[in-house]
Amino acid sequence: MQIQEYIKTFPDKFTIRLGLLNTSNNFIFTDTNTTNRIELEPNKKTYIGASFLFRSLELDLGFSPNFISNNADNEGSRLFTLNFRMFWKQWMQTLDFYGQKGFFVNNDLGDEQFPNIRTLKVGGTTAYIFNQKFSFRAIGFQNEWQKKSAGSFIPRFTFYYTKYKLLETDFEDEVNSYDIAIGPGYHYNLVIDENYLFGVGSTLGSGINITSSAIDKTVSALYEVIFRGNLGYNSERFYSGINANVIFLEHNTDRQTRLDDRISFLEFYLGYRFDAPKKWIKAAEGFNRTFGFD
Repeated sequence: MQIQEYIKTFPDKFTIRLGLLNTSNNFIFTDTNTTNRIELEPNKKTYIGASFLFRSLELDLGFSPNFISNNADNEGSRLFTLNFRMFWKQWMQTLDFYGQKGFFVNNDLGDEQFPNIRTLKVGGTTAYIFNQKFSFRAIGFQNEWQKKSAGSFIPRFTFYYTKYKLLETDFEDEVNSYDIAIGPGYHYNLVIDENYLFGVGSTLGSGINITSSAIDKTVSALYEVIFRGNLGYNSERFYSGINANVIFLEHNTDRQTRLDDRISFLEFYLGYRFDAPKKWIKAAEGFNRTFGFD
C-alpha cells in the first residue's frame, strides 16, 4: 500500500493548538546508605501551552497564570517552557527548555517551601523513525492524520544539561549535570473508526551522567525510561485529545547519593488548521527543495 493510504499530510495548512497541561520536573535525592530521600517538587505545575506548526517546524510556548487554582498559592514562583521540534525525512529533532523557580522540599521531617530554589534544563532528543507508514506527528503534534494503524521501531539519542541553584538547602549552591543516553524504542498508532487514534510507545536507554559542583565531580551510569501515550480525535480542520509523556533519568550525583530526574506532563488539547498564506507555501517549497525537507 502507498504511504498516502496511511498518513494524510497538511502541507498547505497552518496549525495552531491550545492545551492545558499539568507538568513538573521533579528531583529526588536518595542516600543509598540510609535510603533517606529528599524530593524537590516545583510549586507550579499547571500551565497553558500554545503550539504553532507549519510543515516540518513546530514552536511550543507555555506559562503558568495565577488564575489557575493550584497556582494561586505559589506567589513568586515561575515555570517557563519552550520546545522546538523539526522533522527531516525520517529524522525527528527536539529541543527543550525548562525554567523553574520555587520548590517544595519533601523529606522525612515534612514539607517546606523554598521560593528561591531555581533549576534550568536545556536539551533534547534525536530520533529516527524506521517505518514511513507510521506518523509520529499525528501523536503529539497533530499536523498529520494517521488514517490506518501502524507502528515503528524508533531509536533515540538524548542529551540534557541541568543547573541547580540550591540556595536555601544543605546542598551545594550550584550544581551542573550532563545527561547523555541512547536506546531503542517502539511506538504504535491504533486507528479506531478512522477519526480516533490511540497511540502508545516507550524508549529504554542508558548512557553516562557527569555531575559537577565547586567541590566535587562525579561520572556515573545513566538509565533512561520514556513513556508516551495519546488518545485523540482528528479531522480535516479540527482536532482534540489527551497527551501524556513521562521521562525518567536516574544516576548518581556522588558515591552515596542517587538522583531521580523526572519530567512529566498530562495535556488536554484542541486545535484548528487554517489555510496558510500563499507566500508562506511558496517560501517553504523553495526552502524544502534547497535543503531536502519534506
